[in-house]
Amino acid sequence: MKRIYILGLAVLSVTKTYAQTSDDAFKKPLKDIIQEIETQYSVKIRYPEELVKDRQITYAEWRFRPDVEQTMSNIFASQDITFTKEGDHKYKLQAFQYHLKTPKEGKQQLDYLASLYDNQSNWEQRKAELKSCMRSALKLDKLPAAPKSQPIITNKRTFDGYTVENVAIETLPGVYVCGSLYKPTNNKALMPVILNPDGHFGDGRYRKDSQLRCAMQARMGAMAFSYDLFAWGESLLQFQSVDHRRSLANTIQIVNGMRILDWLLTQKNADPNRVAVTGGSGGGSQTMLLTAIDDRIDLSVPVVMTSSYHSGGCPCESGMGVHLCGHGTNNVEIAAMAAPRPQLVISDGKDWTQYVPENEFPFLQRTYGFYGSSAVIKNVHLSQEGHDYGINKRLALYQFLIDQFKLDAKKVQNASGQFDESKCTVEKYPAMYVFGEKGETLPKNAIRSFDEVEKMIH
Repeated sequence: MKRIYILGLAVLSVTKTYAQTSDDAFKKPLKDIIQEIETQYSVKIRYPEELVKDRQITYAEWRFRPDVEQTMSNIFASQDITFTKEGDHKYKLQAFQYHLKTPKEGKQQLDYLASLYDNQSNWEQRKAELKSCMRSALKLDKLPAAPKSQPIITNKRTFDGYTVENVAIETLPGVYVCGSLYKPTNNKALMPVILNPDGHFGDGRYRKDSQLRCAMQARMGAMAFSYDLFAWGESLLQFQSVDHRRSLANTIQIVNGMRILDWLLTQKNADPNRVAVTGGSGGGSQTMLLTAIDDRIDLSVPVVMTSSYHSGGCPCESGMGVHLCGHGTNNVEIAAMAAPRPQLVISDGKDWTQYVPENEFPFLQRTYGFYGSSAVIKNVHLSQEGHDYGINKRLALYQFLIDQFKLDAKKVQNASGQFDESKCTVEKYPAMYVFGEKGETLPKNAIRSFDEVEKMIH
C-alpha cells in the first residue's frame, strides 16, 4: 500500500505540474524551473533563497532551448536575475547589476563602437557628442557657481624632500572636500599638478599606499593632491555613509575634482601644461571621466578600472547614467576620449581588467592611432596581481610620470637606480584631518543633510 501511495503522489504531482495551459500563461514556480534546468542539462545552480522565493515564471518551459546558457538567459532575464559560470557545469545566480556585462558582451560592444568611426574626424564628432551628453547627465552646466571662500589649510608638516598640508575646499555652497597637499621642498621651478582621487580601498586617502604614492610624486618635483570620496573620510562629518551610494555622488565627485584643480592651478609655480590625474578602483573611474570632460588634464593613469564590461559598481561611478550617452558607451571609450594626451592604463589578472591586453588596449591603440599618437598610450598588465594600487602599480606610475613630465628620477631612486619609497613618511590618520579629530572646527556654514545637496543641484 505504501509503495502504491507514493507512486500515486508522484503521478498526481506530474499531472498537476503539467496542468498549465495558455490560459494561465504556463506559469510555474522559478524554483521548480531551476530544478528542471539542473536535471535536463546536468548542471548545478547556486543561488540565495531570497532571490527565488515566491517567484513565478510565465511560459516557463517555452523558454527552454538546446543550449543551457541561452535557456538560462531566457528565463532569468525576465526576473532581473543574471548568472555567472563558476566552473564546469556550475553556475551562480544574482540580482541584475546594471553596471555589469559579460566579458563577451563587453568585447561585442567594443567591436560595435569601433564600427562607428574609422578616422580622426568621425571620432572627434563622436567624442563631442559624448562629452556634451556627459556634462548634461552630470548636470555640470546647472550647478551653483563655485563658492568664493578661501580653502582652509592647516598643520603643515615637513619631511624628507617634501611637505604636507591639510586642505578643505568648499566646492559647492556648504559642501567641503578634504585632502592632503604634497609639495616638494625648496622648489622654485614650475611644478606639474597631479590629482589623486581616492578609490574604494577601505581607509581612503589615509592609507599607507596613498600616502607613499603622493609623497613620491612630491619628492620627484610635482604638486600632488589626494582627496576623499564624497561621504567618505572627513566628508562623513557632513553626510552619512549611505549618501555615498546616491546617484548625485557621481556628480559631486567630478565637481570636486574640477574645482580642486581650479584652486591648484592658482598656486605658485603650478604648471598648467603638466596636469595629471591618477586613481585606482573608484578613483580610476574618476580619472577616466575627469580626463574625458576636462581638457586641462594632460596625462591620465587609470588603475584597475578600464574595463569594457564593468562600468563601476558604485552609484558614485555610474549613478548619473554617463554610460548611456551616445546610445551606450563604456569605460574604454571614455578612456579613449583622452587621446591624444598621454595615458597609462594599469590592469591586473584578478578583476574586471583581466582582458585589457587582448580586448581593451587594442581599442585604445586604434583610437590613439587616429592622431598618430600610439606611442603615448601604454598598458602595464600585472597578470598575477589583484584589485589594488600596490607597489608594482605605483612603480609603473612613477616611471610614466618621469618619462612624460621630465621629472627628476634621481630624487626618488636609491644608489642602485631603483625607485625607493623608504624616505616617505607614513603618518597616523589624525595628523591628516583638516577639521580636528572630532570635527570640532567644521565651518558653521557646512550643510549636514543630503536633502540640501539635492535641492541645490536639482
